[in-house]
Amino acid sequence: MTEGTNDDIKAMSFEQALEALEKIVDDLEKGDVPLDQSIRIYERGELLKGHCERLLKAAEDKVEKIRLSRD
Repeated sequence: MTEGTNDDIKAMSFEQALEALEKIVDDLEKGDVPLDQSIRIYERGELLKGHCERLLKAAEDKVEKIRLSRD
């Protein structure tokens, strides 16, 4: 990741984004991250969460479309 940018998130798979989000949560829970870095990684976590939600919604929509076309 390039420091200060989150452009890489859009290219991540659901699994990659979820893994990155889990690492952020783990780092924040440890509490040994400086405040300025905590804010940055929290913001990145919010972007990762949104990305995961969009990918999950798209997958759910595809499954629903397949299910409806079978019926």
